[in-house]
Amino acid sequence: MCDKCDMSVLRRLIPLLVIWLLTPLVARAAESNQVVSSRASVSLVSATKAASGSTIKLGLLFRLQPNWHIYWSDPGDAGEPPSITITSPEGTKVGPFAYPAPHWLVASGVGDYTEDGTVLLPFTLTTPRPGVSTIDATADWLVCDPKICVPEHGRFALTLPGGTGPSAQAPLFAAAAAQMPRPSPFRAIIAPDGTLAITGAGLSRAAVKSAHFYPDDPGVIVNAAPQKLGYVANGFTLGLKPADAAKPLTALAGVLEITDPAGQTQALTIAVTQGVAPAPLVTTPWFVWIGAALLGGLILNLMPCVFPVLAIKAMAVTRFGRNDRAEARRESLAYTAGAVLAMLVLGGVLLVVRAGGTALGWGFQFQSPVFIAVMAWLVFAIGLNFAGMYEISGMENLGSGLAARGGLAGSFATGLLAVVVATPCTAPFMGGALAAALAAPMILGLSIFAALGLGIALPFVLVAIVPGLARVLPRPGAWMDVLRQFLAFPMFATAIWLLWVMALEAGASGVLIVGAGGVSIGFALWLLRFHGIVARGAAVLVVIATGFLLPRITTADATGAASHGLHVTGAVAFSPEKLTALREAGKPVLVDMTAAWCITCQVNERVALEPAAMQRFFRAHHVTLMMGDWTRRNPAITAYLAAHGRDGVPIYVFYPPDHAMPVVLPQILTPAIVTDAIAGR
Repeated sequence: MCDKCDMSVLRRLIPLLVIWLLTPLVARAAESNQVVSSRASVSLVSATKAASGSTIKLGLLFRLQPNWHIYWSDPGDAGEPPSITITSPEGTKVGPFAYPAPHWLVASGVGDYTEDGTVLLPFTLTTPRPGVSTIDATADWLVCDPKICVPEHGRFALTLPGGTGPSAQAPLFAAAAAQMPRPSPFRAIIAPDGTLAITGAGLSRAAVKSAHFYPDDPGVIVNAAPQKLGYVANGFTLGLKPADAAKPLTALAGVLEITDPAGQTQALTIAVTQGVAPAPLVTTPWFVWIGAALLGGLILNLMPCVFPVLAIKAMAVTRFGRNDRAEARRESLAYTAGAVLAMLVLGGVLLVVRAGGTALGWGFQFQSPVFIAVMAWLVFAIGLNFAGMYEISGMENLGSGLAARGGLAGSFATGLLAVVVATPCTAPFMGGALAAALAAPMILGLSIFAALGLGIALPFVLVAIVPGLARVLPRPGAWMDVLRQFLAFPMFATAIWLLWVMALEAGASGVLIVGAGGVSIGFALWLLRFHGIVARGAAVLVVIATGFLLPRITTADATGAASHGLHVTGAVAFSPEKLTALREAGKPVLVDMTAAWCITCQVNERVALEPAAMQRFFRAHHVTLMMGDWTRRNPAITAYLAAHGRDGVPIYVFYPPDHAMPVVLPQILTPAIVTDAIAGR
């Protein structure tokens, strides 16, 4: 009985074993013999199992060893492109090779256009009669490394397996087709001096990091000459050097490679006609950036990040009556000094750290849970002061009690606080100025940061330099106590927001620590109601003990807190690899770089990305919404921001389908802005 079972099992396994053994042969049936050397392995492959009538799609497949290359259709100053001859069947016609975009190789003053790695050169074969199943061919190619070139020759015999449908090598042809240059949608002209100008939708300075032109015809340009990149309105220029200085370039054809700041490259076939190059964009003068920083800082006074601190300063300003103009001037100048100094310190730290090679972005302090905790406690303490829980009698120049009682030191500290909490809101208005500051020499960069701090303090500077403004201030009175108590609520709201940010950065344990610390600080401030050294000493000890809680705050990586960036329905987490894969597949992608502490980001997402109508629009246009969460430090997101000339969030980049150039959207979004960008309007 057992022997019969064994034989039955064996009979069932024999066909499976035969299929398993023959599978490699079937998979290779649409590939010829391989010609192998220490430099390359070359074979002839077919995209289909049989000829379609009298035509068939074939390809010469090169698997090149590292550091070795073959040559493009225009090899440049040296080299020779591959060639193939069909020896059987006779009378066969061979179409030209299709080449992917080449690489630019310059060595010893010689410029070449090369291909390396695994390269498939597809071509179409037209046979004299239908039903051809065997093809014999010979091919010649030149394979080189940086020191030597070796001519190689091969004979290939390809037998088609027959049947219908694609062969096992069909994915190679699909991958090669994705790498082939596509027709350019842009206008291309060449000026008599060799300036190649490319203009069209999406070709902004922020979308083009580098570019290179490869001519179809040999000998028309100096192949080894660098092609200097410049920018014009809605486009860019490349400086080509004609091979014959006495013969200006009048028409060109070839392949243009454009690389965006994220490192994504697209190859386009272009036909260039003679014309006049557009005027180059003028580099923005330094005083424009300083003016933009000043204006941006002024606008920040309207943002919710700064409003709680403005409430503190407004509380102090209301104390000035018509006879306190001198005091108003002094305190306003002190507030300005604090704001400017804080901005200089933040900007200086960022400049120094960035110069040392560390990837750090604007608003970096909000990526620290310890900083969030300290800020939450400070704002909570100020709120308690406004609510009337405590006064610091005789200590007017210390601590948060200054917010209501005034003093030069209090105004100075308030200016510091305004800048520290304002940074999450600066990016929408300061993206260009911040990028300029971080890219400029140290002195100019610090000047831009100082102008931003001055802009934040500008409303109170006006009180100091325009005496008439002080005269219109209302006289002090009982109404000030009501206003002070009312302004406690923006403080408490800010503390709750910071607690939410802490939840995203450090999880439930971080919230528990901050909450416990808030209770301790509240208890310490309550002790200040009692006079005497014992009560005040106990208050100091409680505050010191609260400080020991800070080292116990751990990041979300250890606590397992959820990511903020995926709260929008249908969004996927950002990764450079995933973005590259979607772009290579020609899929439309909208990248949203956000952070929990970026209030502008939150508003944009709720207004322009989260609504159900927008979600339906994304699905209808097959758009992948990819969100990067910069709440905590993320080197990949920092690198992405830097690649797009930004140092803070938000940034919104739309990658159209079919490898078109990306479009950088404004930092203040509306549904119409998003839909127009995606629909191409």
